[in-house]
Amino acid sequence: MGRETKETEENWKTRHKMVVVGPHVSIITLNVNGLNSPIKRHRVAGWIKEQDPTICCLQETHLSPKDKHRLRVKGWRTILQANNEQKKAGVTILISDKVDFKAKQTKKDKEGQYIMIKGTLHQEDITLINIYAPNTGAPKFVKQLLIELKEDINNNTIIVGDLNTPLTPMDRTSRQKINKEIIELNEKLDQMDLIDIYRTLHPKTAGYTLFSSAHGTFSRIDHILGTKAKINKYKRVEIISSIFSDHNAIKLEINYKKKAEKGEPVL
Repeated sequence: MGRETKETEENWKTRHKMVVVGPHVSIITLNVNGLNSPIKRHRVAGWIKEQDPTICCLQETHLSPKDKHRLRVKGWRTILQANNEQKKAGVTILISDKVDFKAKQTKKDKEGQYIMIKGTLHQEDITLINIYAPNTGAPKFVKQLLIELKEDINNNTIIVGDLNTPLTPMDRTSRQKINKEIIELNEKLDQMDLIDIYRTLHPKTAGYTLFSSAHGTFSRIDHILGTKAKINKYKRVEIISSIFSDHNAIKLEINYKKKAEKGEPVL
């Protein structure tokens, strides 16, 4: 066998292995606390490039429908937004050019509180819901939204965003007991087989995403929720600090193994 033939075979093996094992997928979520300043947009774009997520979900963009073109990040051409005419709320999903993503369906509200996309990522079905819950009545809002989107939520669903509520007493430095509305939200999550991925992977870690100067307390009100059925796919989840927002980000890494073709070995 000639050297060139051997090298070609090695290259084929490498490519073949990559196809079977499948790509690395990461999802990051952050409340950016407004993107109307050009300097702020530039800093956020730089931060996204630095973090290099497969999917980036932002909340509180404060962009109106006519301003949505202002959000541009090189390398993330697919941008889906739900915006508010009053420049309040606002949620955005950016998808990396590096991945094979095809959108099939989008749902969003006119208030800019949520956006849902259904599609395929590397030929696997995915449903992604990005939520910005209002400051008042947040647990009730999230619970109602889950009921409304119940038919769309399945084992391939990831729910992210600023839910504006802790889910357990550990999510606040005050260790304040959770109220009736939060208990009811947790019951709904349980009924739908949805889990708080951070708390599942870090059962004893007190990690926080927001500092309230008014109350002098830290809390974790930003969340990434997934399904119990996919718990083995959730590789790592971490809180990442950001210097341009009052919130910290959460990043989830997923084992995204592509199914092997018939007759191929699963590596």
